[in-house]
Amino acid sequence: MDKQLSQFPGVLWNYSQPISDNMEEAVSGVKGELAVKLYGDGLRTLEKKAEEIQAQMATVRGIEDLGIFRIIGQPNLNYTVDRAAAARWGINVADIQDAIQTAVGANALTQVQQGEARFDVTLRYQQPYRDTREAIENVRLLAPSGERVSLAQLTRISADDGAEEIYREGGQRYIAIQYSVRGRDLGSTVEEALGKVNKNVMLPAGYHTEWAGEYESQKRADKRMDLVIPITVMCIFLILYTMFRSFKWAMLILVSVVMASIGGPLALFITHTNFSVSSASASWRSSAFRYRPASS
Repeated sequence: MDKQLSQFPGVLWNYSQPISDNMEEAVSGVKGELAVKLYGDGLRTLEKKAEEIQAQMATVRGIEDLGIFRIIGQPNLNYTVDRAAAARWGINVADIQDAIQTAVGANALTQVQQGEARFDVTLRYQQPYRDTREAIENVRLLAPSGERVSLAQLTRISADDGAEEIYREGGQRYIAIQYSVRGRDLGSTVEEALGKVNKNVMLPAGYHTEWAGEYESQKRADKRMDLVIPITVMCIFLILYTMFRSFKWAMLILVSVVMASIGGPLALFITHTNFSVSSASASWRSSAFRYRPASS
């Protein structure tokens, strides 16, 4: 499928299932299993740095379906007021801005009320007089001298690429780089990519990255496991010591439980299955269940 779909330029492909796709989007915040979020203010700077991050991640073994959620690509007409020309004709900058707003975007003149609902009544030019660049340039303002001056004489007009879509989170703009991991465990893959990005991509002041998705969930789970496992082992030891009134037997049984969990990682190694939080939990549960009759 990758080979066939790669013939379509400019399209990002990802593989998922409806339920898992919804779950992954809820975790990462974007349509992708994993994502790097780059936060900052400048849209063009965000795209430039996102491309640098993508280039570094592309060199990491195991990272697939790499792509950027583009935020620039919407063509915009920009009208910059020529203040010298406006002063020469005696027209205020605010009047020029109001003329563009009224002619193209519409201004609310009054309101009408229907029951408890209120609706703005707006006024703007008819479509033939505002749907092309030439038509907007021909919008005329009345100068104090009585002459009618067009916007083309009062502004500098340019067509530039602007923001197509702006992603925000926590009140900050961000751009997302989506990716997935195949053929390698998640932790070491993301850690290698994280190291390369931090080493080779210099971010301006005020810009930072967050590695979201399953990797973020794994890091949270690891922190919880670092707290839960010692507490659990201590509770098991106290229960065993209370039952046998012997430090030696409590330690012997506890060590046997720990040794019994080696079978889980060994089975993962034989079957070439990546180690995960779920497999670790299953290994501990199976070993605890196996030794419960002996401890009782």
